[in-house]
Amino acid sequence: MKKHLFAALAAVALVSGCASTAPQEDEAAVSVSVEQDGQDEAFVQNAQDRVFFGFDQSKLTAEAVNVLKAQAEWLNANTGKNVVIEGHTDDRGTRDYNLALGERRAVAVKNYLISRGVEADRIRVISYGKERPAVVGANEAAWSQNRRAVTIVKD
Repeated sequence: MKKHLFAALAAVALVSGCASTAPQEDEAAVSVSVEQDGQDEAFVQNAQDRVFFGFDQSKLTAEAVNVLKAQAEWLNANTGKNVVIEGHTDDRGTRDYNLALGERRAVAVKNYLISRGVEADRIRVISYGKERPAVVGANEAAWSQNRRAVTIVKD
């Protein structure tokens, strides 16, 4: 029995050692470009469309606040535009936990935009949890790009 367990663990270690965990540049580019399809280019050029979060956090960082100030200014100048804020997480944790965390992140962005004068009825939130990674990989470089909220402009 111990031999079988040892053999199974050795096989797993061998397979995982052969697998690449580093994100491939092509994969990251494809994921990000797909996410931005249909995105309002003027919005992206004048205000970044995403903010990032720390591990297991939904609190806005100082950098996120600066991005959201620019988003609020753009939205207040373009009152005919509505937005969807997508909450995302890295792939660690359960599906249910990550859906809830993605929701908290999207709501934090929504609440900040409202505090800057954007009407609440122009903002919708959705959480994708870990289901739509921007970068594929099981390392901090990938995880940090996946812990995000993305503001998508809709007409």
